[in-house]
Amino acid sequence: MIKALAGFVSGTALLLSACSSMVHNANRPNVTDTTHAPVETEAPNTDYKPAFEGQTRIAGVKTSTPFEVKVLSKQLNKPWGVTSLPDGRLLLTEKEGTMRIATITGNLGSRVTGIQAVNSRGQGGLLGLTIDPSFSDNRMIYWVFSESSPQGNLTAVAKGKLSADDTKIENPIVIYRATPAHNSNLHYGGRILFDKRGDLFVSTGERSDLETRPQAQDLGSALGKILHITKDGKPGGGNPFLNDANARPEIYSYGHRNVQGLAFHPETGDLWENEFGPRGGDELNLIQPGKNYGWPTITYGLEYSGKKVGKGITRQPGMEQPVYYWDPVVSPSGMTFYSSDSLPEWKNNLFIGSLSGNHIVRLVIKNNKVVGEERLLADQGQRFRAITQGIDGALYAITDEGRLYRIGKKQ
Repeated sequence: MIKALAGFVSGTALLLSACSSMVHNANRPNVTDTTHAPVETEAPNTDYKPAFEGQTRIAGVKTSTPFEVKVLSKQLNKPWGVTSLPDGRLLLTEKEGTMRIATITGNLGSRVTGIQAVNSRGQGGLLGLTIDPSFSDNRMIYWVFSESSPQGNLTAVAKGKLSADDTKIENPIVIYRATPAHNSNLHYGGRILFDKRGDLFVSTGERSDLETRPQAQDLGSALGKILHITKDGKPGGGNPFLNDANARPEIYSYGHRNVQGLAFHPETGDLWENEFGPRGGDELNLIQPGKNYGWPTITYGLEYSGKKVGKGITRQPGMEQPVYYWDPVVSPSGMTFYSSDSLPEWKNNLFIGSLSGNHIVRLVIKNNKVVGEERLLADQGQRFRAITQGIDGALYAITDEGRLYRIGKKQ
């Protein structure tokens, strides 16, 4: 912590005081210097051995470029998803069923209504969202929500048009339902984003219960999957199981527990995801079509009771290893790669909202391996639910407690 930086961050009442997790001395080691101790200091829950060096507890890094952190708003109601609009404003979801539009100075518009009823109990509600690549012309929005049905609850995907006055969603329609439904309020997944072809990737969870866990391995179920669908909810072109009569053609990858983070690498175009482990075993994965990511057969975590999950194994032929895992958990949620030149030190780094960890994870990735980890905003005591990059090159993060943060170069 450098006292001289206090003046740098005191220009506004919303600006937070400088601390070592936010603004760092330019004399700190460069990000390529990974000689710091790992950021995790707590004992792991398991004695499982990583499959390769650097798969967990990689050396720590420190951002050397000064940056500032602002709390733009404390008035959101359990925000869950956030994305940038073409004009620079932010579009957000609130868990209980409304959307909000925020300026990058923190002014909140009225709640956007017209969305289908959501089941907001437990981990459910109005979840992730994205905008159409042609939003400037068609004003179409796509979102994920937990929906009640006579058979139980499920993860659903919907679309609709944002009205010209930004107050309501017009003609909302559900385009996809991840069946089977189940009477649980847990593990809905819920992230959604567009690929370069204009199709959608959507994440689902396996609904947590012991009876539904095996469906993560079942190609006849949409639970515990990453799905690839069109704007109309049909299977995406080129999907790996399109010609498999025993599999759902919309499945892109499987063997997932509860995927709450999806992001494309800005240079390689690769799809990355994160998912919750149980007691330990949070994962970061590089997603490839048709691959099996192991849950619940293999994991680096334990049951919440402390017992082993299944046979207590971490590897099996035909199942993918995570690129990185955390034990104890950080509870990773929404994430984004940083692609701006505004802070060159962060270029192509991955930023992940951490819920139980109460910080933002920064990962330096080279050649598809994590080579450094940093914890940002760890002094804020917030559950960071999602993070996105604004068109101004700053990062914008939302928390379960209702805050909206800006993290970037001084304005």
